[in-house]
Amino acid sequence: MPHSIPVGVLGASGYSGRELCALIAGHPNLSLAFATANAQRGTTLRVRAGNAVHAIPLVGADEVDLSSAELVFAALPHGASAEWVAKVIAAGARVVDLSSDLRPGFGGSGHGAPAGVPADAPYGLTELYREQIKGARVVANPGCYATSILLALLPLAKAGLIAPGATVSIASASGVSGAGASPKLELLFAEVTENYRAYSVGNSHRHLHEMRATMTELGVDCDLLFTPHLLPIDRGILSTITVPLTRPVGDAMAPFRDAYANEPFIELTNDLPALTEVAHRNVLRLNARTPQGVRAPTMLVFSALDNLVKGAAGQALQNANLMLGLDETAGLPR
Repeated sequence: MPHSIPVGVLGASGYSGRELCALIAGHPNLSLAFATANAQRGTTLRVRAGNAVHAIPLVGADEVDLSSAELVFAALPHGASAEWVAKVIAAGARVVDLSSDLRPGFGGSGHGAPAGVPADAPYGLTELYREQIKGARVVANPGCYATSILLALLPLAKAGLIAPGATVSIASASGVSGAGASPKLELLFAEVTENYRAYSVGNSHRHLHEMRATMTELGVDCDLLFTPHLLPIDRGILSTITVPLTRPVGDAMAPFRDAYANEPFIELTNDLPALTEVAHRNVLRLNARTPQGVRAPTMLVFSALDNLVKGAAGQALQNANLMLGLDETAGLPR
């Protein structure tokens, strides 16, 4: 294996960008060529990898040589990322885009990619599109909520178990870091602590676009009714999903064991997953159960992940490992 492949991070001052820098610092095959943060250029980012603390100088995006990296992680705001993805491609590097700009349902995966960006950039849900991701020039990294929900629904979709025309009801709760690092009144400590509330209600959350597009590509005819909630914690997403079924399933976990038997970052559990079990790990923990007292065949699916790792930076690194021909699990905490 190569000892050190240079990679860059655009947008290193955000929560996902910081997490990426820490993961790269601890990666056995990668080195950090540059880390950008326009508003914080000239400052130093300190991240911990193992027992070591790494001091990373932050520079402006216009100061870096994009061609100095073999792969660039674009952890930039939604709407601002696609332009930089095109610049990275023009410089000859590969790119993992963590924004929504290139995801299915937005501008990517054949839905009218911006100029200079390949129209066939695969969606980086690694457990579903692993073969397309290997060797790709550009990958659109999924959203954190989308990862927690799609990985929970994928085995049922593949088994033909989701009832046609059904409404799949999803209630997810996320830590505050999922809202990003930009200052917002409603995210101040005094507003969040000792509180719990829904937001983006009425099926208005941005991640629904990529979830709907992926379910359609899987041939599933269903509605997704998604309500996110804000938890007074730093990180983590717990999703509870109610799925109407085509037929009764005696062993609710059987479809998930069949689909995920050899997946390194999917953990099936007999207990309900909890956020403390996934914090700082690149894993999704999952449990499924058959509810009592309902007339139609129904399944409850519970998934938990760290929104900054498996939901963002960790999944991005998982995709990058595949793109660079490295061991998929390299440098990822389990």
